[in-house]
Amino acid sequence: TFAYIKSMALKSALDLGLADAIYHHGGSATLPQIVARVTLHPSKTLHLRRLMRVLATTGVFSVQQPSPLGDDCSSASDSEPVYKLTAVSALLVGPRRSHVPLAAFVVDPALVTPFFELGKWLQRELPGPCIFEHAHGQTIWEHANGDAAFNALLNDGMLSDSHFIMDIASKECAHVFQGISSLVDVGGGLGAAAQAISLAFPGVKCSVLDLDHVVAKAPSDTQVSYIGGDM
Repeated sequence: TFAYIKSMALKSALDLGLADAIYHHGGSATLPQIVARVTLHPSKTLHLRRLMRVLATTGVFSVQQPSPLGDDCSSASDSEPVYKLTAVSALLVGPRRSHVPLAAFVVDPALVTPFFELGKWLQRELPGPCIFEHAHGQTIWEHANGDAAFNALLNDGMLSDSHFIMDIASKECAHVFQGISSLVDVGGGLGAAAQAISLAFPGVKCSVLDLDHVVAKAPSDTQVSYIGGDM
């Protein structure tokens, strides 16, 4: 029943910048060291400790417990658990390969709210609206078109995902692009994937097809061509 707390704990970690705080201390930090790097009301330190316990239990961070009481070699700092970055939280640090924008998009209330309607949605006959449209009365793309903040969140999330995936794909799956002279990324957003392919394989002419309001915000300083249209 309380499984949603895992996602909300992750959202809180993003909001507070906990991974960056731990990274600042070389990848491992005590709670006082984390508190010193984040915006937190002093009265909430105990609650942050509980949050860190959830994040460690779910594998976002790992935790090294303090030395047993009475250990003559212990210092004051040894009395605190040490939280460390894991393969998961390493993806939440800094601009390079960071999945913070994508994670923030996925746990945004606009995407979470439709799942409250999942039971009712399953009772409706197909064909019908997707669960997002069922809850909001419009598609996710229509919602983005009318909500600038949500549109930015969606685009930033897609950009971070594309940067992450294409960096790997261009190195480990280069053979896929051999012999291709041109390609079109349908629904390619602001063109992060197409730009990565264009840079890695200059001989491939890359284009992006997306809705007019998306293409209108596309960068101009790129070799990628942008086409406004509805797939």
